[in-house]
Amino acid sequence: MVSKFYEKLINYIKENKLFLSLLILIVVVFSFPLPYVIEAPGGVIMIDERINVIPTYESVGSFGMAYVSMIKGTVPSLALSLINKNWEVSKASDITYDDETVQEMDKRERYDLEEAISNATITAYNYAGKEVKIKSQQLVVVYMDEEAKTDIKLYDEIIRVNGKDVKTINDVREVIASLDEDINTVTIEVRREGRLLTCSAHLYDTSDGRKIGILSSTHYELETNPEIKIATKDNESGPSGGLITALAIYNHLVEEDITGGKKIIGTGTIDAEGNVGEIGGVKYKLLGAEKDKCDLFIVPKENYEEALDVKKEYKLKIKLVAVSTFEEAIKSLQELNA
Repeated sequence: MVSKFYEKLINYIKENKLFLSLLILIVVVFSFPLPYVIEAPGGVIMIDERINVIPTYESVGSFGMAYVSMIKGTVPSLALSLINKNWEVSKASDITYDDETVQEMDKRERYDLEEAISNATITAYNYAGKEVKIKSQQLVVVYMDEEAKTDIKLYDEIIRVNGKDVKTINDVREVIASLDEDINTVTIEVRREGRLLTCSAHLYDTSDGRKIGILSSTHYELETNPEIKIATKDNESGPSGGLITALAIYNHLVEEDITGGKKIIGTGTIDAEGNVGEIGGVKYKLLGAEKDKCDLFIVPKENYEEALDVKKEYKLKIKLVAVSTFEEAIKSLQELNA
C-alpha cells in the first residue's frame, strides 16, 4: 500500500517537475524577506483589559494604546506599498541602531516595555496615594554604540561606575559629568551571568557631553498595595505605551472615572517621575486610533504638531490632547469632563 503510494508520488513529481519547480521558485521569491520593513496604520490594545488589581473601580470609558503595524518586506508587500499611500517603506537598517540586528532590537525593546510598565506603575500609584515600593532595580546594558571602546557586553548589569553605586542611566551620566576633563577612562563593575566583573570604558566627546557609548534599561522589582498584575504578549515591545498604561492603572485605583465615558487612546513614554517623552510613528498610531473610532488621542507635546498635521491632512474627527507630564494628562482629562 505504502510502496504504491510512493510510486505514484514519484511518477507525479517526474511528470510535473517543471511546474513544481516553478511553483517552489515562486513561493521562495514571494516569501523571502528583503532588507526592508513597511510601517502601516496599526490598531489599538485596550490596556484596561490587561490590568488586574483588587480592589478596583469600574470605568464607563476605556483606555487603549495605539501601535504601528510593522510588515516584513517581501515582493508582494513591497508591491502593495506602491498603491497604498499609508504604507511607508524603510530599510531594515533604518529602524535599528548601528551594528544592531533586528533580533537584538526586539530584545532591547522588550526590556523597554518592561521598564515602561514599571514606570507607569510607580507614577500611577504615587499620584493615587497608594503604596508602591521598589524592592530592587537593575541597570541592564541593552545596546552598545559602534563608538564604544569597552569590554562591557550586552545584557550586563551595571553595579558601579568609578566606585559609585548606580541605579539608573542618569546616575551613570552624573558620575561621568563629575569627572575631570583629563580622565578618559572609567572603571565599571558589572554582574554577568551571576559573576561580578570589573570592566573599563573609554570616554569620548559628543554634542551632548562625554559618553561611554551604551544604552541601558532599568528593570524593577516592585511591591504594591493593592497588588497589581499587567498582562503582555510575547510580540509586544517598546516604551511608547507608558503614559496610557499609567493613566489606565490610575483609573483602576481611584474612585473618580477620568475617562468621562470616552474611548481614549494615547501614546508616549513615561519615566518614574511622570515625565512624558516623544515617540515615533505618530501618523500610523493616529490613523489606527481613528479607524478604531476613538474619541480622544493623547500625544506627547513633542509630537503634537506632527499629529495635528496628520489630523488636518486626513480630516480626522478625533480630538487631540498634548501633554508633557502625567499630571498634565490627568488635569486635561478632568477639564474635558467638567
